[in-house]
Amino acid sequence: MANVLINGYGSIGKRVADAVAKQDDMKVIGVTKTKPDFEARMAVEKGYKLFAAIPERKHLFEEAGIPVEGTLDDIIEDADIVVDGAPKKIGKANLENVYKKHGVKAIIQGGEKAGDAQDSFNSLWSYERCYGKDYIRLVSCNTTGLCRSMYAINSVADILKARIVLIRRAADPNDIKTGPVNAIVPNPVSVPSHHGPDVVSVIPELDGKIMTSAVIVPTTLMHMHSIMVETSGTTRDEIIDALAKTPRILTVKASEGFDSTAKIIEYARDLGRSRYDLNEIAVWEESVNVVDNEVYMMQAIHQESDVIPENVDCIRAMLEMESDNLKSIEKTNKAMGLIK
Repeated sequence: MANVLINGYGSIGKRVADAVAKQDDMKVIGVTKTKPDFEARMAVEKGYKLFAAIPERKHLFEEAGIPVEGTLDDIIEDADIVVDGAPKKIGKANLENVYKKHGVKAIIQGGEKAGDAQDSFNSLWSYERCYGKDYIRLVSCNTTGLCRSMYAINSVADILKARIVLIRRAADPNDIKTGPVNAIVPNPVSVPSHHGPDVVSVIPELDGKIMTSAVIVPTTLMHMHSIMVETSGTTRDEIIDALAKTPRILTVKASEGFDSTAKIIEYARDLGRSRYDLNEIAVWEESVNVVDNEVYMMQAIHQESDVIPENVDCIRAMLEMESDNLKSIEKTNKAMGLIK
C-alpha cells in the first residue's frame, strides 16, 4: 500500500486525493493547505488528515476552528510519494527546497517546465521512462489531451506532421481574476505556442513535426483543439476505431446533442461525476476526416480533470507498483469509473 501525500489541496490536489482514495493499492495519508479556507474545511469533513503547508500558519487554522494534525514537516517523512498541487512555479520551489531535502519522491504539475524534473509523464507514452524515477512532471491538461489523440493516430499510421490550434478557456470556473470577458486573445501571439514543445517532452519522436498555436476565449468550461495531422496513410474508419480503442478518449456525436462543450459538461453532470469532471477527452465523431492521408478532427478537454488519472498512474510507475502501463491504466480507470 503506497502512502501518498497531497501537498496543496486545490483544484488539482483535491481531485487527485479523491482518485487516490478510490485505489486499493494506495492511500491518502494527508493533505495540506496554506490557508484555512472552505477547501481546508471540506478536506477535514471528507475524512482527510489536514496539515498546514506553511508551519508559521498553523495557528490560523486553529483560530478558524479547523483541526489540523500538524504541519507538512510532521507528515512528509511518512510519505512514499508527494503529489504537488501547488500553483505554477511554487511546485518547482517545493521540489528543490522540500522534497529533495527530505529524500521523498514527488510529482509536480504541468505549470512547471520540462527541465524542472527528470522526465515528463503521460500514461500512454512515457510510463516506462518514468518507472522508478524520483521526480517527475505531470504534463498539462492540453498536453495530456494531445498525447492521447496522437497515440490513437500513431497506432494506425506514422505521424509526419501535426498542426494544432488550441482554443483555450479563459479561466477555471472558480477563478475571478482572469479574463478576457469580451475578446479573443492570441496566447501567445507568436507561433509556436509552448504546447508543441511540451508534447515533444513526452513524445521525442515528434520533434520538428508538431506546430501549435493558441488563443484564449471567454469560457470557463473546456479547451478545444482543432487537429490536422499529416500521416503515412490511413482512413477515417481506422482513425475512429483507433480513438475508440485508446484509453481515456470518448467519441461523441453532435447529432446526438453533443453540439458544444456545454453539452459535454452537461453529460458529465448527468453521469453523476463529482464536480462534473470528465477525465476522458471528447472527440467529435463528425469532425474526423481524412483527406490525402491528412487527419482532421476536433476534441474537447476538461482542463480541471483530464490529468487526474495520469497522476494515479504516475504514482504506480514511480513507486514501481506496476510495470505494465496498460494494466495500470485499466486499474485506475476501473476504480474511478471511467468510460471505455
